[in-house]
Amino acid sequence: MSHRKFSAPRHGHLGFLPHKRSRRHRGKVKAWPKDDPSKPVHLTAFLGYKAGMTHTVREVHRPGLKISKREEVEAVTIIETPPMVVVGVVGYIETPKGLRNFKTVFAEHISDECRRRFYKNWHKSKKKAFTKYCKKWQDEAGKRQLEKDFAAMKKYCKVIRVIMHTQMRLLPLRQKKAHIMEIQLNGGTVAEKVDWVRERLERQISVHSVFSQNEMIDVIGVTKGHGMKGVTSRWHTKKLPRKTHKGLRKVACIGAWHPARVGYSIARAGQKGYHHRTEINKKIYRIGHGIHVEDGKVVRNNASTHYDITEKTITPLGGFPHYGEVNNDFLMLKGCVVGTRKRVLTLRKSLLVHTSRRAHEAIELKFIDTTSKFGHGRFQTAQEKRAFMVSRRPSNVFSLNPWGKKN
Repeated sequence: MSHRKFSAPRHGHLGFLPHKRSRRHRGKVKAWPKDDPSKPVHLTAFLGYKAGMTHTVREVHRPGLKISKREEVEAVTIIETPPMVVVGVVGYIETPKGLRNFKTVFAEHISDECRRRFYKNWHKSKKKAFTKYCKKWQDEAGKRQLEKDFAAMKKYCKVIRVIMHTQMRLLPLRQKKAHIMEIQLNGGTVAEKVDWVRERLERQISVHSVFSQNEMIDVIGVTKGHGMKGVTSRWHTKKLPRKTHKGLRKVACIGAWHPARVGYSIARAGQKGYHHRTEINKKIYRIGHGIHVEDGKVVRNNASTHYDITEKTITPLGGFPHYGEVNNDFLMLKGCVVGTRKRVLTLRKSLLVHTSRRAHEAIELKFIDTTSKFGHGRFQTAQEKRAFMVSRRPSNVFSLNPWGKKN
C-alpha cells in the first residue's frame, strides 16, 4: 500500500531575508574587484538601462562535447549604455573602522540633469546647487585650495573613486534626473589615478573603454516588483486539498504552540519582488556601437554578422516593447537579467578569476534576430517587409490573350 512522504525540503530560500522592498532604485556595489597596481588605470563599473530581449544563433566551440561545432539558439538581453560623464573624484583613507571619505572634488561645470538629482522638486527649487562651488575654479584662492586637495589625495588616500552620471537626454525615457554613482578606479598608483581623473573631468567615458568582448561581468539591480502577494505566489508553497476549510492557498501549520510566536522562517504573505539582487558571470556577446557618423555617412548597421550581412540595427521592427529604439552603445549579455524594461542596472567587473572553458570561449554570432517583438514577427528589416507587401499587391496592369480577353 502506498503512502505519502511527509518529510520534504522547505519551500523558499532563507538566504535573502527579509523579503521587503529595496531602499534604493539603482543597484549598489557592495564589493569592488581587487586592485592590481601592475595594470593600467581603469574603471571597474558602468551604468546601463535594460531595453529588452531577443535571440541569437551561434556555433559552439568546445572540443569534446557533443554540441561542439553545432549551432545553438540562445536568448540575450540588450542593455543600452550611453556614455557617462565624469563630474568629480572622491578620495578615501583607511581607518581602524574601515574606509573614510577624505576629500571630494567636483568639476567646474555640472549639467542640469546631474543637478536635478540633488533636489526633490527641481521645478519649484531655486536651482542654485553648485553655483558657489564652481567659483573655486575661477579665482586664485580657490585654485590653490583645489591643488592642495589633489596633493592631499595623492599623499594620504588609499582608494580613489570617480563620480559619474548618466545622460538621460540620450535615452527614450521620460525621466530627466540622471543617475549618479561612485565608481572605483583600479590599477596604477594613487597619483596616477588622481591624474587620470583630472584629465577626464567633464568628459564622456564610453562603455568600450570599460568592458571587452567575451568578458564575464556581474549585473546588480532591483528585480521586477509584484506588490503584496499571498504565501503560495510568494514562497511557492503547495496548495492545500480542495475540501480544506477557509481557503486553499495557505500554510496549514505555522509552527508549534511554544514558543508562542511565529518564527521568521515560516512562509507568510507579503511583498514580492522589487528586491536588490546581484547576478554574477554574465557573458558579453557583443559591445555594439550606436548610430554614428563615419566619413560623412550615418552608420546604423550594428546587428549584422559575418554570416548575416544584412544591414540592420539592433532595434527590432517597431522598437523594443515598452522601451523604444536603441540608438546608443549597447551591451548584449547572454540570458536574462534582473529588473523590468527601462530599469537602471549597475554593470561591474567580475570579482572572480575565471578559468573555465565556457568563460574563455570566443563568441562568434551567426545571426541576431530583429523581428517584431509585439507578435509573431517574420521580417528582419523594414525593407524586407516592404518588398514582401509589394509582391502581394494585386497588379492593375492587364494584357490581352489571343482571344481578345483580359488576363
